[in-house]
Amino acid sequence: MVPFARTLGITWDSVGEGRAICRLPDREELHNHVGGPHAGVLFTLAESASGAAMLSVFGDQLERAVPLATSARVEYRKVAKGEVWAEARVLGTREEVVGTLDAGERPVFEVGVDVRNGDGEVVCVVNVTWTLRPHRR
Repeated sequence: MVPFARTLGITWDSVGEGRAICRLPDREELHNHVGGPHAGVLFTLAESASGAAMLSVFGDQLERAVPLATSARVEYRKVAKGEVWAEARVLGTREEVVGTLDAGERPVFEVGVDVRNGDGEVVCVVNVTWTLRPHRR
């Protein structure tokens, strides 16, 4: 786990087959001025879930490439209250991404994430763009 995610207290429910679910308990020290988790906390939860989903598909490629998040699009829909959880899913196919890497190019792919409150309402939607940068020889 990335140290910052551990600092926030993110826990994992499941990771595998291009999906990941993680959650964050409600803690006052993570709140913003309107009483919900700070936007940065929600983003970190979503980005962490996206990384886990990505690694569940492409973790076997770490010997030849380093995964890097290159950009993210965030839509905050409503104030989150209580515990929040994120569900991420890899939107590209393994065949396309690994095929691009095999061709000596840098693949780019998306991971979509829905962040929900305890009632299951979507409070934030994040799309993270990832690449696998081949190791320099």
